[in-house]
Amino acid sequence: MKPGIYLAHKPVGATSFTLVQALMGEVEAAGLTRKQLPVCHGGTLDPFAEGLLLLLAGPATHLMDLLHAVPKTYEAEVIWGVETDNGDLLGQVTHEGDTSVLSDNILDAALAPFLGWREQVPPATSAKKIGGEPAYKKAHRGEAVELPPSRVYLHEARWLSHELPRRSRLRITCRGGYYVRALARDLGRALGCGAHLSRLHRTAIGPWEDPGPGGRVWLHGPAVLPWCSSRAIAGDEVNDLKHGRSIPLGEVRPPDWRLPEGFPDPEAPVLALQRGRLVALLREQEGALRTTTPLWPGV
Repeated sequence: MKPGIYLAHKPVGATSFTLVQALMGEVEAAGLTRKQLPVCHGGTLDPFAEGLLLLLAGPATHLMDLLHAVPKTYEAEVIWGVETDNGDLLGQVTHEGDTSVLSDNILDAALAPFLGWREQVPPATSAKKIGGEPAYKKAHRGEAVELPPSRVYLHEARWLSHELPRRSRLRITCRGGYYVRALARDLGRALGCGAHLSRLHRTAIGPWEDPGPGGRVWLHGPAVLPWCSSRAIAGDEVNDLKHGRSIPLGEVRPPDWRLPEGFPDPEAPVLALQRGRLVALLREQEGALRTTTPLWPGV
């Protein structure tokens, strides 16, 4: 087992932590302790959903926050006429409404106001924390859950197909922290008929695509953050960065992958690369580069 990011496929029914536990088992089988090679995921998927899940190993576990600021693409099936308490097919029905007036044009018009930045109330059964505890744990105990709205960003959204008045298929690209279940809920409320998700597939995160069932891809070096510029370091520069000293800007290489036009700037750091390994995240300060996140011995 090696440090880095693993692109994995989460099947329907499994929790995101199930995949983390499986990778932890591989770490232990390789004779390493969890302290030597810690593991986490880079953004959860609901049990009813499937698709790309990022598994972070070793120093890459410090990169989680940087992964939320890049595009995530989903394909979803929306069921019209029924709202559930959690926004998906596993929830309890809370409202049923008339779907007879739905049409392609009406659905196009309903989707448009959700584009861009807006406030979104997460589902009660979400991973948002309340007093340090995930909201879904309180909801599953039957406790009342009231979550404040979050600022979220929807970059693109378009209908793939309709089987009206029953269902529609939707593809969206959003920033991290966006709840597709909440979008279905809010669309249903805007239309007055109610709605929930019956399927959800995360097809891509940034440049990475879902490897499919049984697939797994290992990323390391600059490939773990390809939307960041990079700077090769060597010799005294390594020692300077390790001891909190800055280094000259030098030759900063542009990113290998560009975000979609118009997508919010993730304010990405500069990657410090030592012999192809990512060893630190840097920020420019007063015309020089300084370490903000050390990642030695490297990813």
